[in-house]
Amino acid sequence: MASLVIAAGAVGLFGWKYGWLGAWLGAVVWLGLDAWRAERLLRVLRNDAAGLPSRGPGVWGELSERIRKLLREREQQTRQAEDRLQEFLAAIQASPNGVVLLDEQGRIEWCNQTAAGQFGIDAERDLLQHLANLVRDPAFVAYLASWNYSRDVVIDAPGLGHAQHRGHPVRLSVQVHPYAGNRRMLLTRDITALEQAEAMRRDFVANVSHEIRTPLTVLAGFVETLQNLPLDADERTRYLSLMGAQSHRMETLVNDLLTLSRLEGSAAPSGNQWVRMRALLAQCEDEGRGLSGRLTPQGHRLTFTSEAESELSGAATELQSAMSNLVSNAIRYTPGGGEVAVSWRVLPDGRGEYAVRDTGPGIAAEHIPRLTERFYRIDRSRSRETGGTGLGLAIVKHIAQRHGTELRIESTVGKGSRFALLFPATRVREARVMVTK
Repeated sequence: MASLVIAAGAVGLFGWKYGWLGAWLGAVVWLGLDAWRAERLLRVLRNDAAGLPSRGPGVWGELSERIRKLLREREQQTRQAEDRLQEFLAAIQASPNGVVLLDEQGRIEWCNQTAAGQFGIDAERDLLQHLANLVRDPAFVAYLASWNYSRDVVIDAPGLGHAQHRGHPVRLSVQVHPYAGNRRMLLTRDITALEQAEAMRRDFVANVSHEIRTPLTVLAGFVETLQNLPLDADERTRYLSLMGAQSHRMETLVNDLLTLSRLEGSAAPSGNQWVRMRALLAQCEDEGRGLSGRLTPQGHRLTFTSEAESELSGAATELQSAMSNLVSNAIRYTPGGGEVAVSWRVLPDGRGEYAVRDTGPGIAAEHIPRLTERFYRIDRSRSRETGGTGLGLAIVKHIAQRHGTELRIESTVGKGSRFALLFPATRVREARVMVTK
């Protein structure tokens, strides 16, 4: 380039001396120099603008500088778009729902780890593989091929076949959304808990209907008998007594249902209300002895002991309900003459334990995890004979959860059971001495 400049200067000096011929030669040299600059810029641009020269004189220098500025802006926009894309993909990866993108041939273009785990595929290894070849569930394959995606399809999770949710296989809802022509996006959702909740709702309604229908049927039969048959005083008294028992059974069921509804719909009890443990035990004893006398002529051997003078924090009525339910359950399922021992103690770490131990028939291990389910009964006939509603332990569980308390159940078939409420240390304190003036 320096030589071209020197040559241009020489030609200019020549042109000053020889007139038009020198001017013509000078123009040719400047045109050559301009063409060289254009060629150099074009060569750099052909190489992805690597080594773009800094701003120089003339129009090509200005053009080079402007191109450099545009390239910088484009690189910045590209980096920003890449950052946004990575943030978007990270958000989809963190989603609890699965996402799979399919190309026009149904091959996997991208999927998040949730979908990979649910479908049992590898997010990297299985790229560009046909999803229908990897997920062989007939309902899913037919749904994917139908191109009718107005509804979802529900399948067992292929990649979680070994997993269980409370003893049930993991269930997936898969919904396909076409986009950009024939590309498709699959959204997956774990609906195992929803299906179980719906099943529990159906069972709950069926159980309530059955529990209410039985005493209503008995009552209707007795009413018809009283209306149509001539009865003596003893028979009428016996029938009225049976009707009263069935009416009481329905009333107890309704009260338990209302209690459960109130527990589920109200705020947790505050920690600044305290009730004496001795008062709770005294009421449990009164109710327990009365129930024992009504159930069996010989009654039960009942003992109530307290190793510490304590106070509990929480709702007094709820605590009384939970403790009384444990006592009544033990009495109902312990044969006459058996023993039911109720105790309260403060553990070395400050926690309090309320325990009810009985000498009843005991509970098999497979039943223990389900005892707190509503209307779950080991022996339905035995429960009805003793007047139970099947809601007592469900109420105990809810009250325990609302007070941050643990319900422990231990049982051995043929030797009896032990139910215990373990209260946190923050809800237990030493009973304050009452000062009388």
